[in-house]
Amino acid sequence: MPKTIPISLLELALVTQGSNAAQTLQKTTEAAQHADRLGYKRIWLAEHHNMQHVASSATVVLIGHIAGATQNIRVGSGGIMLPNHSPLVVAEQFGTLETLYPNRIDLGLGRAPGTDGLTAQALRSDFHAQAQQFPKNVAALQAYLSGDNATSAVRAFPGEGLHIPIWILGSSTESAMLAASYGLPYAFAAHFAPQQMMQAFELYREHFEPSESLPAPKTMACVNLIGADTNAEAAVLSSSLYRMFLGLIQNNRQPLQPPVPSLDGLMNEAEAYHVSTMTACTFVGDTGHLKTELAKFIEYTKIDELMITSPIYDHAAKLRSLEIGAEVVKSLVFG
Repeated sequence: MPKTIPISLLELALVTQGSNAAQTLQKTTEAAQHADRLGYKRIWLAEHHNMQHVASSATVVLIGHIAGATQNIRVGSGGIMLPNHSPLVVAEQFGTLETLYPNRIDLGLGRAPGTDGLTAQALRSDFHAQAQQFPKNVAALQAYLSGDNATSAVRAFPGEGLHIPIWILGSSTESAMLAASYGLPYAFAAHFAPQQMMQAFELYREHFEPSESLPAPKTMACVNLIGADTNAEAAVLSSSLYRMFLGLIQNNRQPLQPPVPSLDGLMNEAEAYHVSTMTACTFVGDTGHLKTELAKFIEYTKIDELMITSPIYDHAAKLRSLEIGAEVVKSLVFG
C-alpha cells in the first residue's frame, strides 16, 4: 500500500556569528513552533558540552522549554549521552517530562560523550568505564521506566510505568547491533558520519529481535537539508554548513558563519575530501531538486522516518527551508 514517511527536525541550537545563547534559544523555540505548525513529527535536541557556540548543553531543560512552547510535535533528545548520566536520573528527568507533556516525549540515547575527553572526565570521572557499560545502562534505564520495577528497592518517580519511546542513536554497526538485540528503534547520524549507514541498517534489520514495544524494525536517518526557492540560493546558504564542517576538521570552532558566494579557495584538496565525506548525506536545492534526490535516498535506505538538520545562518531563510522540507517529504509516496 502506498505510504508517506514522517519528517522530523534535529536542533543543536547553533550560535551564529554576532549572536549569543539567549538569542539562539529564542530562535530555536521559534523554529520548533514553526515545525509544529508545519506538521513535523518530532524535534530532537542534541547534548553537547564545552562548545561555546552550541547552546544545547542542558538538553533536558531545553526539551521541557520547547515542549511547553509547542502543541503537537513530539520533543526529545537526539540524544542524551548516557555515559554522562546515571540511568536513574535520566528516568526521573524524562518521567517528569512525560508527566508534564503526555505522549509527546522521546528519549534518544547515545554512547559518545558529546564533547572532548577532558570535559567528559569533568562530567563524570568514570566516563570511560560507563561508556563500556552502555548496553547495561540502557537496560537499567528501561527497567526504571518499566512497571515491572514496582517491586525494586530503587524506583524512578515519576517515570515508572510510563511508556516513553527509547531510541538508540548511532553512527556505527555497534550501535545498530545493540538496537537490534534490544528491539528498539534505531536512528543513524548520517548528517555527519554517513560512512557506515547502509551496513548499519542492514545489520539492524537482519538481527532485529521483536520486543514488547516494537514488533518490527524501525529506522530513521538524520541528514542535512538546505532548501530555498532556487538552487542557486540554496547553494549559497549551504556554504555556512560546509564552513562549519571545515572548522571541525581544522579544529577551529567558530559561530555559524554567514554564507559566501563560493567556497573556492577556502579549503585545500585534503580538507575538501574530508568535508565531502562527512557531508555525503546533504541535500541542497529547490523543491523540485529536493524531491528527486530525497526520493532516491529514502527508496535506497528504506528508512521509516526522515530527520533533517538545517544549519542556516539567516533565521528567516532557515524557517523557509523548513517549509520546503515539509512540503517535499509530504509529497513523496512510496509503494
